[in-house]
Amino acid sequence: MSIKSTVTQPASSGWRQAGHRYHSYNFFLRRRFGQRVQKVSVDGAFTCPNVDGTVATGGCVFCDNRSFSPSRRVPRQAILDQIEDGIRRLRQRYDVEQFLAYFQPATNTYAPLERLRPLYESALEHPRVVGLVVGTRPDCLPSDVLDYLTELADRTYLSLEIGLQSAHDRSLDWMNRGHGYAEFLDAVDRSWGRGFELCTHVILGLPGETHADMMFTASELARLRLDAVKIHNLYAVQHTPLADDVRSGKVKLMERAEYIQTAIDFLERLPPSSVVERLCGDAPPAYLVGPAWTLDKPAFHRALLAEMERRDSWQGKRYERQRGEMNTPLVRV
Repeated sequence: MSIKSTVTQPASSGWRQAGHRYHSYNFFLRRRFGQRVQKVSVDGAFTCPNVDGTVATGGCVFCDNRSFSPSRRVPRQAILDQIEDGIRRLRQRYDVEQFLAYFQPATNTYAPLERLRPLYESALEHPRVVGLVVGTRPDCLPSDVLDYLTELADRTYLSLEIGLQSAHDRSLDWMNRGHGYAEFLDAVDRSWGRGFELCTHVILGLPGETHADMMFTASELARLRLDAVKIHNLYAVQHTPLADDVRSGKVKLMERAEYIQTAIDFLERLPPSSVVERLCGDAPPAYLVGPAWTLDKPAFHRALLAEMERRDSWQGKRYERQRGEMNTPLVRV
């Protein structure tokens, strides 16, 4: 794998000195922007190649975009109108003045560049938007799109979220992802050194994956030295194949205590520089099938931190540099 990093300065110094057990997203954003920053979900009306028949049909077995993104639960608006509405709602809850436009539902690079460009540029026109976050798949990053993202990263903050979920092809096949781990490695290789940050999503508790399997995924992310990771428990929402399997007993979802131990083990293997953007998945109560404990995220986070303290655990505790590991993380502070 080639190494072509152009940025910068490690972000691992500081969060432990501040008394944190892991490199949280809030900590990173405050250091990056000097104040609180919130994501506002934006819907570009995209689909996915495993939905429209390009590589598969039906989408991922766990996916109903209405449960993941507020924008899929209301009538779709123009980009700037979506941002304005999202900012209004967020400012009712938080003392925040700056926002990241988060192209969240579906695959947000799955279109020709001539369609992508005006959508992204429109989001950046809003005076309170200080950057973009773009969620996509590893098989939807052609060279012209990556070149445009490189151009954007020269003039604004940009984070590219490349969905993975697992480093095991058998798990990706079960999910109906329509791509394998090799495609993810290729996407990371072609994205390195372009000035934007790289984040990925992983799911713990997939059917058939052992503890060792999940720790292998952690070790792979450590080897790649990605800038950020979103860690989710496997949870089921209405109107999905996974919901049917959970109700029938075919798939068992992790209980909170087991998930906390697994997530801590995962964190211990990540580099201290990697930003942990999420530690638990959730969905609105009307959509959630299970597990019920995800409905109380504050209680989950309190229990996780209490267990980390009991174990004297921290992110990177078991991290060791590996042969072939990327030399420099991309995160900027």
